Amino acid sequence: MAEIDLPYGRTQLHFSLPDSLSVQLLAPCDAAGAVDEMAAVGQALDAPLGRSLAELWRGALADRLASASQGPSVAVAINDKTRPVPHKFLLPPLLARLEGLGIQPEQITLIIATGTHPPMQPEEFGMVIPQGILGRYPAISHDAEDSASLVYLGETARGTPVWTNRRYLEADLRIVVGDIEPHQFQGFSGGVKSAAIGLAGKPTVNANHAMMADPRAQIGRYEDNPCRQDVEEIGRMMGVHFAVNAVLNEDRQIIQALAGEPVAVMQAGIPLVRAVFQVAVAGPFDLMIVSPGGHPKDINIYQAQKALGHATLVMKPGGAVIVAAACPEGAGSRGYEAWMADAGMTSHEAVLERYGREGYRIGPHKAYQISRDASRVRLLFVTDMVPDYARRLLLNPVADRPGMDPQVQLERALSVALRDLALAARVGVMPWANATIPVLGSSSRS
Repeated sequence: MAEIDLPYGRTQLHFSLPDSLSVQLLAPCDAAGAVDEMAAVGQALDAPLGRSLAELWRGALADRLASASQGPSVAVAINDKTRPVPHKFLLPPLLARLEGLGIQPEQITLIIATGTHPPMQPEEFGMVIPQGILGRYPAISHDAEDSASLVYLGETARGTPVWTNRRYLEADLRIVVGDIEPHQFQGFSGGVKSAAIGLAGKPTVNANHAMMADPRAQIGRYEDNPCRQDVEEIGRMMGVHFAVNAVLNEDRQIIQALAGEPVAVMQAGIPLVRAVFQVAVAGPFDLMIVSPGGHPKDINIYQAQKALGHATLVMKPGGAVIVAAACPEGAGSRGYEAWMADAGMTSHEAVLERYGREGYRIGPHKAYQISRDASRVRLLFVTDMVPDYARRLLLNPVADRPGMDPQVQLERALSVALRDLALAARVGVMPWANATIPVLGSSSRS
């Protein structure tokens, strides 16, 4: 019997599969983390790709003197609680080098890049800002719907209206901190995205994400991906100067840190991400058992949906997908939840018809993504969410009562799925599905 552990929330679920099945584990390769992660970040900062922080700050000071303004400042965009970014290793070396240039802590503002997620409250800041940093530097959370805190910069070549965080834009030195990993329709996260989307107004995110219907807007695709290249243009319009990014392994350890000009950081980081996270698949699967990767990748449906999206890329039509995602915060989007609560949203076909009629909106787009994929496969959902609530979201929960043990749910789902499998069926397991790039055959994407 094949014995497998599956991340689930802050714990793991365990299951076994009979030896008679053809089972493929689709997982990132076993890449060792840096021996000293903080030192790896420091080395990247000391050998940047492009201009150094010192050069950028000298230029910022010269521009500030020329404008006869006072109070030069730095803004650092950091990710919110839904992203497992190792700020405890990324921020201290960066902030130390900024202070080494004579920049005072009160001149450096940390801006939590929430995108269209709900703004984080000050009492939550400790979830993403390390102890010793929180309280020493000003920190605020972005709010995509607070028009007073946004500035309009015009439109991109693809017609995206660019509204961005005023506090970030007014800083003399603009930095992004994050990680480079696969993204279901941006191709890859990282680079300017933490600011271009994370600090954008809702109209900007809406217009950019509407491009996800383009067939080139795929996981692992960068150079000709319209969503991602629109993000790069937004970053240029915002004038993002410097990126500090990490490539992480499945244990969320830093494999390599990169720092410098944002596009150069992306170009250097993407080949490494491919080497670690891209998995060749000989043929489509009859059954796939997936986890987004545990907390915080399964903190809500908004994040966990990506596991289903990645799995269905290599599924046979009508195959079964078991998704195990705790989702303690439920849907993760008020707009998505409200849209699904409307009368008539009782089938995937109804969701797809209404979405096609109304067009893209942030929140409802998550319903579209789920129905697009779940209409092609048989979805079985293992979760901590109340079953009636999950059913209203068309997730087909396995549980038949609130509080049902997720381990029991998984065993029930496997019993149902395995019962219907043919002897020659292909079974896939994706323990870290949100960060896995499954590719039919051995070809890579550009």
